[in-house]
Amino acid sequence: MIDYEVLKVIWWLLVGALLVGFALTDGFDLGVGTLLPFLGRNDEERRVIINSIGPVWEGNQVWLVTAGAGTFAAWPLVYATAFSGFYAALLLVLFALFFRPAGITYRSKVDDPRWRAAWDWGVFIAGAVPAVVFGVAFGNLLQGVPFRFDPATMSVIYSGSLWRLLNPFGLLSGIVSLVMLVMHGATFLQIRTDGVLEQRARQAARWAAIALIVTFALAGIWVAYGVPGYRIVTMPPASSAFAPIAKTVESATGIWLANFLAHPWMALAPIAGFAGAAAVIAFSGRGRSVLAFVASSIAVAGVILTAGFAMFPFVIPSSSDMRSSLTVWDSVSSHRTLAIMFWVVVIMLPIVLAYTAWVYRVIRGKVTVAQIRETTHVSY
Repeated sequence: MIDYEVLKVIWWLLVGALLVGFALTDGFDLGVGTLLPFLGRNDEERRVIINSIGPVWEGNQVWLVTAGAGTFAAWPLVYATAFSGFYAALLLVLFALFFRPAGITYRSKVDDPRWRAAWDWGVFIAGAVPAVVFGVAFGNLLQGVPFRFDPATMSVIYSGSLWRLLNPFGLLSGIVSLVMLVMHGATFLQIRTDGVLEQRARQAARWAAIALIVTFALAGIWVAYGVPGYRIVTMPPASSAFAPIAKTVESATGIWLANFLAHPWMALAPIAGFAGAAAVIAFSGRGRSVLAFVASSIAVAGVILTAGFAMFPFVIPSSSDMRSSLTVWDSVSSHRTLAIMFWVVVIMLPIVLAYTAWVYRVIRGKVTVAQIRETTHVSY
C-alpha cells in the first residue's frame, strides 16, 4: 500500500486537477454565457453562441460535481467546513446555475423577443455569478476563513457571513476569475463561430486577457504585501492521522511567497498565467483560434495553480483559530479510503478523458447562422 503521507499529497494533486479540469471545461461555458448578451446582436447570433456550447455544457458541469464528490470522500473536514463557511455563497452559485439549463432549453420555445431576451440574461447570470463567486472564495481562502473547531466535539463553528466574504481582496479575486473565464469563453467562441461573431470574440478575448494580466498582477502584489499568510510551526508526523488542532500555526505578511522561494519551479505557475494571457492577445489578433484557446487554457491553469502552490499545505486556513486551519496533512480520510479511491481514479480517469476527447472530436467544427436557419428542430 502506498505510504499515507504520499497519498495525502497525491490527493491534493488529484483534487487540484479536478478543479483545473472544471475551470478548463465548464469555465469556457461560464465565459460564453457571460458574453452571450454582448456578442450576440440579434436572435440568430445568440442562437449560434448557445449552440456552440449546447452539446457539451452538461458534460462539462460534471467536473464540478466530481470535484465536490472527491472533496467529500478525500477531505471530509474540508467538505464540512466549506459548506459551513461558504454555504450562502454556494447556494448563490447553485441558484444562478439553475438559469443555464432553463435558459438554454426554453428560450426558443416561445417566439417572443421579450421571452428570449429574458432567458438570455438568465444565461448571463448563470455564467457571471458563479465565475465571480468562485474567485471571491479563493480570495477569502488566501485571507483565512473565520471558523474554528470545538475542542470537545470537533464540530465546526463559523462566525462569518456572505457580506464578510465580499471584502476588497475577495472582490478583486472575483474580478480575476471573471475576466479569466470570459477570456477562455471568447477563445472557445473563436473556434466554434465564424464571420462577425468570430471577430467580436477575438476582440473580447484580447480585452479580457489584458484585464487578466492587470488584475492578476494587482492580486499578486496584494498577496505579497497586504495579505497575511500561514505557516505550520509544529505538528505530528505527516504520515500519521491527527486532528487539526494538534498543530501550531503562525501568520505573517509575505508567507504565501515562501513556497515559491523554497521551490523555484513553482514560479512556472504565475509565469504560465501571465504568458498564457499574453499569448491569447497575440494569437487572437492573428486569427489563430486553436492556439489562442490553448494559450487561454495554460493561463487558466497557471492562475489556479499559483493559488494552490502559494497555500500548500493549507487547504482552508482559519482566521479565528490558526491551529484549526485545515491542511493536506490533517483534513483527509483514512489511509485505506485514500488508497482504494486512488486505484478507482487510476482506472476510471483515463476512460473519462478518452470519452471526453471523443465527444469533442464528434462536435468539432463551426456553428453558423446558416446552420441555425436550416436546423429548425434544435431546441435552442
